Amino acid sequence: MTDIVLGTTTSKIAVTLNLEELLATRLLVQGNSGSGKSHLLRRLIEQSAPYVQQVIIDPEGDYVQLADRYGHVVIAAQDYSAKGMEEIGARVRQHRYSAVLNLEHMQDIDGQMRQAAAFLRGLFEVEREHWHSVLVFVDEAQIFAPAGTEGSDESRKAVLAAMVNLMCRGRKRGLCGIIATQRLAKLAKNVAAECANFLMGRTLLDIDMGRASDLLGMERKKAEIFRDLTPGRFIGLGSAIARRPIEISIGSVETAGRGGTPTLVPPPPMPEGSVDEILFAAPQPTVIVERRPPPPPAPPMELVADLIEAAELAAPPPPLTVPEPTGDKPSFDDVIARVAADPGSRFMSASDLYQGFLQACRLVSLNGRTYDQATFRRKLAQARVGMLPMPEGDDDWRQAVAASDQFQDEDRAVFLLLAKAARQREACPPDSLLALVLGSQSSRRGRAILSHIETRGAVAVREDLSGRRIVGFPSLGWETEPGDPNL
Repeated sequence: MTDIVLGTTTSKIAVTLNLEELLATRLLVQGNSGSGKSHLLRRLIEQSAPYVQQVIIDPEGDYVQLADRYGHVVIAAQDYSAKGMEEIGARVRQHRYSAVLNLEHMQDIDGQMRQAAAFLRGLFEVEREHWHSVLVFVDEAQIFAPAGTEGSDESRKAVLAAMVNLMCRGRKRGLCGIIATQRLAKLAKNVAAECANFLMGRTLLDIDMGRASDLLGMERKKAEIFRDLTPGRFIGLGSAIARRPIEISIGSVETAGRGGTPTLVPPPPMPEGSVDEILFAAPQPTVIVERRPPPPPAPPMELVADLIEAAELAAPPPPLTVPEPTGDKPSFDDVIARVAADPGSRFMSASDLYQGFLQACRLVSLNGRTYDQATFRRKLAQARVGMLPMPEGDDDWRQAVAASDQFQDEDRAVFLLLAKAARQREACPPDSLLALVLGSQSSRRGRAILSHIETRGAVAVREDLSGRRIVGFPSLGWETEPGDPNL
């Protein structure tokens, strides 16, 4: 049996906590701000670190210093997508790393909820062979298991479901939840009810004192004891601590958080001169500006792009300016490449471009009719991604062109652009570049074409842990490097 020392009683008798029993019964810590709750969690983490894997959900960045002393891996939640966060959670269990999920840089409570939910899902849903024992510490648990309406409905449901899994179903998977909260009244009851061990610190509100006394099996008239507790002292009860409520003074810790108790700082000496002149001086004269009604709100950027595209398509296209060749007589592919490179060709239809191609062929004494419209469209897609004329002896690129024959003009150009990036091991093109090769300024359109290509099974789209897009070509054995789709 492995016991760790929590602290001492009022009689200076050591109070221990049995880790094996804790793994089966879970722990709830409650205390108002300044009660020593974070100190207590740190004591638990430090004392149990040599015996069991640990994971800390840290909304304020208070536990990142554990990495220096105990080797915990610090995971910066803002650097990863929700899908990546779930994958990291699974890897933490598979490789048995102790870790701190640092949420302090997330901009809002919804972001913290989403990332914590994804990480907990990853911990929970690993294969049975990885169900090793883990202590999962959740500080400020009222954020992640709220009794109220904090956060959006979607994020709240996701994180609450993950917390219920941790506390209700986690024991069979080796997960032991240790949750800490400032307010019992703000914590979801079905999460708190799964704990069989309790450490209750200073509590001032009647509703919280009442719930604390109920959990400890104390009479309501004795609940006043929670108001009298000094910082660092807790009432403990549970099969892993004691069979009867006992008062515990928590022991010392070896690491420290970045926060701290506020201290008194006297104001600086009074400046020279009259206070009245500084505080009550007349304000600078206000420049009167004629009020005008505010401009209407700007339309969404996607709508602006669609409107620009519609206007450009409706307007008569500018004439093609194909320069006359110099030197050797160009090939048909050379002429198509020049047509595609002309700035005026981007928003012209394929039919109009074919007429321009025939005209350009006549200028260089070529019979453009040798290429029918279908062949011209196929070559035009290659030219728009910069792969025409085709390099001699390039069998790999010929395979990509052959694979593109299953698509119509627009889909073909996007397929070839992605294939070129994959073959050259470049970053996956963003949606805006996919749209540009289509002659569009709407990123949404580029994204839609890629989705259509994926449904045909020609490409496999996935994300890395940071949410960057990777496109693979199963039939060719190629894959792009990760790229941001939103650039």
